[in-house]
Amino acid sequence: MKYQNRRKAILLLADGTIFHGKSVGDKEGTSFGEVCFNTGMTGYQEIFTDPSYFGQLMVTTNSHIGNYGTAENENESNGVKISGLICKNFSYDYSRDIANRSLEEFLNESNLFAISDVDTRALVSYIRDNGAMNAVISTDVDNIDGLKKQLADSPNMNGLELASKVSCTKSYYFGDEKATYKVAALDIGIKKSILKNLATRDVYVKVFPYNATFEEMSAWNPDGYFLSNGPGDPEPLVEAQAVAKEIIKRDLPLFGICLGHQVIAIANGISTFKMHNGHRGINHPVMNIATGKGEITSQNHGFAVNKDEAMANPDVEISHTHLNDHTVALSKSM
Repeated sequence: MKYQNRRKAILLLADGTIFHGKSVGDKEGTSFGEVCFNTGMTGYQEIFTDPSYFGQLMVTTNSHIGNYGTAENENESNGVKISGLICKNFSYDYSRDIANRSLEEFLNESNLFAISDVDTRALVSYIRDNGAMNAVISTDVDNIDGLKKQLADSPNMNGLELASKVSCTKSYYFGDEKATYKVAALDIGIKKSILKNLATRDVYVKVFPYNATFEEMSAWNPDGYFLSNGPGDPEPLVEAQAVAKEIIKRDLPLFGICLGHQVIAIANGISTFKMHNGHRGINHPVMNIATGKGEITSQNHGFAVNKDEAMANPDVEISHTHLNDHTVALSKSM
């Protein structure tokens, strides 16, 4: 063990429940956010840098975190976006040819507070039963009352606009400018891997800030429009909704992922809601209604589209549903 005298730490949930652990390293720290869990066995660096996780305390269900280090090209954004990390076993040493530093070094560079030695199986089971909620991780274990007061003042994810916290501040390009297709992307929390996947499909992308107008995006004369993934509640994103409504009104090609999909739903008059504990992982099963076959997907969202309203809308077709809870996984305009 690299650190023999790590500090005692706690996870305090909004309902008063406490889970015990220890600090990663010998740090003192306190961090607030909405607690959630990811079921992926790998990909922790991608998770920690995914803008969709902004403002959240991440619980990793895989029992060993950090054992393969970190690599420069595996960030999904310009840095760590989670508020804090909660895990069972944290590996200070690592082994992988392409890794260039440990996860501890990576997190220290971002000044991210993390705790380990938590009973994450019990914690995830508790979140599944009681739902995602605000929480705090801290080494200030003798100040429970003070932490509870601060926690009570933390903003709730429901109704919270976070896209502006993670979006780019000015437009930029991604891919080969000689590509066959041009797509204008609205950045409400976009991941780099999405841009990479578009580029490999012969697409040149111009990425616009979260508050860009349709006029600004259409001036580039793209072949289609994309609304990205992102954090927080889609309901407050009135500017993104206005863009989607204008694109739909003009019957132009439009697609969205995660938060972007929810914004498109709202633009079609379909409401969204905060889920009990969300979908976060790389192994979520969905049903392709057209083919009747199951598909395994990567998901990361805490809000979902109202299924009854989508089914009642004559202009919308649900194409995929989640096999665990039958929520809408994908829909399209007719």
